Amino acid sequence: MSSNIVLGNATRQNLLSLQGINSNISTVQNHLATGLKVASAVDNAVLFFQAQGLNNRASDLTQRKASIDQGISSLTTATQASQGVVSILQQLQGLLNSAKTETAAQRAATAKQFDVLSLQLNNLVNDASYQGLNLVNSTKSTLSLQFSLTSTSTLKILGFNQQASKLVTAQAVSKASHLATFLVTIGGFSKASAVGTSVFDKAYNTLQTAVFKAQSEAQSLGGNVTFLQTRLDFTSQYLTTLQSGADKLTVADVNVESTNLVTLQTSQQLAIQSLSIATQSEQNVLRLFH
Repeated sequence: MSSNIVLGNATRQNLLSLQGINSNISTVQNHLATGLKVASAVDNAVLFFQAQGLNNRASDLTQRKASIDQGISSLTTATQASQGVVSILQQLQGLLNSAKTETAAQRAATAKQFDVLSLQLNNLVNDASYQGLNLVNSTKSTLSLQFSLTSTSTLKILGFNQQASKLVTAQAVSKASHLATFLVTIGGFSKASAVGTSVFDKAYNTLQTAVFKAQSEAQSLGGNVTFLQTRLDFTSQYLTTLQSGADKLTVADVNVESTNLVTLQTSQQLAIQSLSIATQSEQNVLRLFH
């Protein structure tokens, strides 16, 4: 015995219409619940993979942005250290000026200050490390940044050596003087107590050359900070553009989806009423046989 139920044409059409409306309501409710109109390739393969490509690009740039930010911190540390070096060199120049008119005993005391400051200059330079990278104590130090995996956009910044023995050369000072020996080896200043004032003038000028050099290197580092900040700002804006583009492809418009839901619910009620009317019509036909 067959168990198939035969529906009238009107009933069947209304039932199919109601099923379609219910399916659309389920879809719209899912859009509202997830906030996405395209949640997987099943929903829309073209839009899904386009959005995925944009999001992957944004994810890569997010990592690059973090590297740029850390690079700025490394350069800022080096720049600040260079400014400190300039300040110490200028203090050393002040000591040399004082030593010109001092007695031997006073020069001996000044020499101790000179030695301490020279040592602190080196300590400052060696302490200017950020995440293991020091850009002011070795010319072999390099900061390397890659701005994108999809291009050869990179930047390499070479470090400087601003230790006292590298910044200060004794070429402008008489090699016969003990002061010149100090400027090369960072020691022996007290033995220069008997030298003439002209030697101190030459030493002062040597330190001035070191000041100019440190300032130039600080300017170079600072210029890279400015560039990286520009690159960071661009990357942030580019990230926003990529993410917005992906959202346009996949994120549901809540206002539109809410309107669709109300419309579908109204259509659902009408379909239920139509189905009820169609069923009643079939029942009326059945009564003719009684």
